[in-house]
Amino acid sequence: MQSRNPIMNENAFRKVSSNNNTLDSDFIQVGANRMTVSGAVNKTLILSAIMLLTALWGYSSPSPLMMWGGAIGGFVVILIASFRPHMSPTLAPIYAALEGLFVGSISAVYAAAFDGIIFQAVTLTLGVLFTMLFIYKAGIIKVTNKLRSGIYMATGAIAIVYIVNIVLSMFGINLPFLHDASPIGIGISLLIIGVAAFNLLLDFDNFEKGEAYGAPAYMEWFSAMGLLVTLIWLYIEILRLVAILSSSD
Repeated sequence: MQSRNPIMNENAFRKVSSNNNTLDSDFIQVGANRMTVSGAVNKTLILSAIMLLTALWGYSSPSPLMMWGGAIGGFVVILIASFRPHMSPTLAPIYAALEGLFVGSISAVYAAAFDGIIFQAVTLTLGVLFTMLFIYKAGIIKVTNKLRSGIYMATGAIAIVYIVNIVLSMFGINLPFLHDASPIGIGISLLIIGVAAFNLLLDFDNFEKGEAYGAPAYMEWFSAMGLLVTLIWLYIEILRLVAILSSSD
């Protein structure tokens, strides 16, 4: 369920921005307040705090209901937000709360099997986040249309693989090498983590695109929710990889 980011794309910002009333080549705007990068960052911090609170609850009292209810509920919220971005100020906190239950519950499952795995996964996730932020701000990797398309295709391919694996698992079948301790399995996990990390570049770029296009202020919540989607996916993939490496020791 966390294998893709369906709401973070440039067209979403173009679409809502075209609804604004502008004068003098966008120099003067009439109507809603505009989105800003700082506003989106603040909304991201708020959503992260909400997710952390519910994650602590899910971690202290893990249950299948919390884990699957949070995952499925969060997925439904994302789908609604992708079609109704103006509802993001309401939907984004709900998404953060639901995903916190999922993240907390699944973290508790891994923590029960592997000592210290949560600290390692969180540290690595934050390390990847700030590394990609540095790469983006330093201009080491430019977010071009070609790069954006490539990341979308890779993310979509991973989503298809996960969906196929979920369907097959209902019949007791698992795709070979997916999240196993073999060298190929570890390589696949690293590849998926790499794609998730590159999705962060798109999230950062969309923060700036939203401000540049003069998107309405509610897109700050929309953008923050998109970044949270990527971070949760990245964390889960890193958590799985650390578990694989720990089990092979």
